[in-house]
Amino acid sequence: MALTEFALRKAKPREKAYKLSDSGGLHILVQPTGSKLWRLKYRFGGKEKLLSFGPYPLLSIADARARRDEAKRLLLDGADPGAKKKLDKIAAETAARQTFGLIADEYLERMEAGGAAPATLAKTRWLLKDLASPIGGRPVRDIHPAEILDLLRKIEKTGRRETARRLRGVIGTVFRHAIVTLRADTDPTEPLRGALLSPQVVGRAAITDEREFGKLLQAIDEYDGWPTITAALKFLILTCVRPGEVRGAVRSEFDLDNAVWRIPAERMKMRQPHDVPLSKQALSILRAIWPLSEGGSLVFPSIRSKYRPLSENAFNAALRRMGYGPAEVTAHGFRVTASSILNSRGYDPDVIEAVLAHQDRNAIRRIYNRATYWDQRVKLMQEWSGLLEYLTLSVGAASGHDQCLKQG
Repeated sequence: MALTEFALRKAKPREKAYKLSDSGGLHILVQPTGSKLWRLKYRFGGKEKLLSFGPYPLLSIADARARRDEAKRLLLDGADPGAKKKLDKIAAETAARQTFGLIADEYLERMEAGGAAPATLAKTRWLLKDLASPIGGRPVRDIHPAEILDLLRKIEKTGRRETARRLRGVIGTVFRHAIVTLRADTDPTEPLRGALLSPQVVGRAAITDEREFGKLLQAIDEYDGWPTITAALKFLILTCVRPGEVRGAVRSEFDLDNAVWRIPAERMKMRQPHDVPLSKQALSILRAIWPLSEGGSLVFPSIRSKYRPLSENAFNAALRRMGYGPAEVTAHGFRVTASSILNSRGYDPDVIEAVLAHQDRNAIRRIYNRATYWDQRVKLMQEWSGLLEYLTLSVGAASGHDQCLKQG
């Protein structure tokens, strides 16, 4: 006789557990504690087996009968419903362990193994492990676009639009890694394209007026800070490279006899090796500073240790002590200054781009430029160094002239 809700509610616990049968092997086990558990008795492979469904009243009679019918269909197909339940449980536990955070760790390991620059690796790790931490413990298959959008908009509201945009991109990269390793089916960042506010583009603060830049060069000449920082600042301006490339410069990269600085690909932003022609002025700085790093590998070591590079903020901190604010000039802005002045003076734009190591999108042209423009770059770097000397001296001469007029 089939069970009824009334019969189940009225079933009282006894000293020993007992069964109340429904139909088709479905029954409920009433425990001495009063709990009632749905079970199914069935035969598979000639053996009698039991399958638990869940407790009553959390699982109603209708729910229990639906699960019984599902189990019977599996038996008709030749499958053991008990074995399937175990496999489903294992699959669910495995999926729960496939969290965004764990897959992000895999992605970071692949980046490191692929030779990603330390700065790039640190930035990506910060984005994934710090900013994306709210979804770090979530199974990747359970993360939806709305959840990611909420995370990104919280960052966006703080004014960090570019950070939010980058985070969306790197989260998407982790999901694509999960897809190709069969741990996710879709990338939930795809529907978010265009959902964020556009970043407010702010250029590097730079001085492009020649006379004003001459004043800055004179201020650097007169700066009484740590000699290594003064030398590194001058060398940065003379070579037109990025600040990180100067801070990380090692002695083995330099061929002083042939006046060449060979920066390896792993230290370049574009991941391409870059040879820098060294002007007489640049060589003079290197020869003067060389003994200070004797015994270490770095050319411009930290004040604290010759085994550590200058800090990321060393150049800008020195500029601030000279009286130049962040809205006036930054170390990164020196490349803007060089490009502006050299272009305004009519130098070949392609040669200037080669000096700045800007990546040409055309691979053949990129190889051609690197091979063809060497002599022009050597000449340009020497003329740039001469121009810097002229700008420094002309400001000094003008200042002396003004002083004479005041005394007169």
